[in-house]
Amino acid sequence: MICINANIPKELNDTDDELKAIYYSKNTVSFYISKNKVQRNEFIEKTEGMNTTDRKIIYQKHQS
Repeated sequence: MICINANIPKELNDTDDELKAIYYSKNTVSFYISKNKVQRNEFIEKTEGMNTTDRKIIYQKHQS
């Protein structure tokens, strides 16, 4: 197990884990928050294998 200490915003802690999609790279952790579980699952399926930049574009369209 690897633990990285960070100051996590309260809003992120208060968000149901089933609404979060979490991705990481060498130097970044990204949290994508959806309005419901179905929307989160659709986002995960659409962005499978994408890099961070492409995933961010899809997320912005997905949240509209």
